[in-house]
Amino acid sequence: MKAIQIKHSGNSSVLEMQELTQPQPGKGEALVRLKAAGLNFIDIYMRTGQYPQQMPYTPGLEAAGVVEQIGEGVTEVKIGDRVAYTGNLGSYAEYNVVKAQQLIPLPNDLTFEQGAAFPLQGMTVHYLLHEYYAVKPGDFVLVHAAAGGVGLLLVQWLKHLKAKVIGTVSTVGKAKIARAAGADHVILYNQDDFAEETKKITGGEGAAYIIDGVGKSTFTRNLEAVRRRGWICIFGSASGVAEPLLPNALQAKSLTLSGGSLFNYLDTREELLYRAQAVLQGIREGWLKLHIDHVFSLDKAAEAQQMLEGRKTTGKVILKMSEG
Repeated sequence: MKAIQIKHSGNSSVLEMQELTQPQPGKGEALVRLKAAGLNFIDIYMRTGQYPQQMPYTPGLEAAGVVEQIGEGVTEVKIGDRVAYTGNLGSYAEYNVVKAQQLIPLPNDLTFEQGAAFPLQGMTVHYLLHEYYAVKPGDFVLVHAAAGGVGLLLVQWLKHLKAKVIGTVSTVGKAKIARAAGADHVILYNQDDFAEETKKITGGEGAAYIIDGVGKSTFTRNLEAVRRRGWICIFGSASGVAEPLLPNALQAKSLTLSGGSLFNYLDTREELLYRAQAVLQGIREGWLKLHIDHVFSLDKAAEAQQMLEGRKTTGKVILKMSEG
């Protein structure tokens, strides 16, 4: 099978196409013929060594495809089932062996590209909006990188919850996309101080909840942009790791700070399916729309990661393995 391998940490040039032996499923596992894989910033963190991996390895944590073989004891899926998953390394490939408990049934009315686009980012948005601050109608919520894959889903879900959404973006073009998704206010953080702009928008109070997947270039100013007794959640570091924070700095406004990772909120198959079904329901009802920005062939994985890493994308970037 064709697969991308990484033999040492570095820039996107370390992504190499290889011909590998097709894996076989073991007990409790399924072999999935992959049709599409989703790119995520965690792929870049792994490639650069920020999240060290045993070398060599095939990157990618998210994909969709068809079950081709099942191992002993598998009851969750059967051969021929359309499935999606996240949290299983090895997705930049034509085949991957996945624990059957991690597979999500993919409805027939979703394409494989959509199936590869919704699990990680969609379920990330679900836990960010259901495990921390309880968003109420009329709350001002600040979303950093509001035109990115997670950002666009956050904006839509927050509007479904009747919040007032403030989004930060880097370009005028991304501002238009964030507004089209439903953002009430959009701040170009390269031109304006988002903390000062947020206070203006909120009548001096600040945002009730700040959701930050950017990190270094935004985190420190979040402390100014958030309201008294507000909540900040950092779940990524697209611009680099945030500067250290003294815990006592939270006292001035009685703030709550959380660090989020989806994989801490998928402890059981029941929890996985609960979050996945909530995302799929939003898609079916039409208030949650997936925005697939670019689709690359597997051999263009390096180019795809360059685009994502350079923050030149809006929405989701997909690798497509085959037709179907």
